[in-house]
Amino acid sequence: MAKQPESDSFLDMFSRFGRDLKVPNVEAILAHHRKNLEALEKSARAGAAGATSLLSRQREMLQDTLREVSDMAHSYKAPGNPQELMSKQAEFAKKSFEAALKNASEVAELVKKSGTESVEILRERIKEAMEEIRSGYDKK
Repeated sequence: MAKQPESDSFLDMFSRFGRDLKVPNVEAILAHHRKNLEALEKSARAGAAGATSLLSRQREMLQDTLREVSDMAHSYKAPGNPQELMSKQAEFAKKSFEAALKNASEVAELVKKSGTESVEILRERIKEAMEEIRSGYDKK
């Protein structure tokens, strides 16, 4: 099977868009905003990587949970008295709740990390852009 080319970067898409619309000096405009577009692209890639990691981890969590439930179901033997049955059901509910809480906490941390990374890329570019603007005024 033929290898598909990588998707176009934001810069490639904007450049083609500008040429298609016959925007004058599109390359000069892009050169001026290249760092901004690169930061946006890097941020989007970081967000996508974070989403991929999150989905992968959620899949692992689901597999682990299903395996645990299956193991419990296979080893389950109905006890003779109602108190033992209630005790086993309470233990199962407790373990299920603890696992759900742990998984939710881990998912929240992954989402936070992914979002923070994307925002930090943009924040850094904004700081650089502000410095570029300041240095442009200082020269005048």
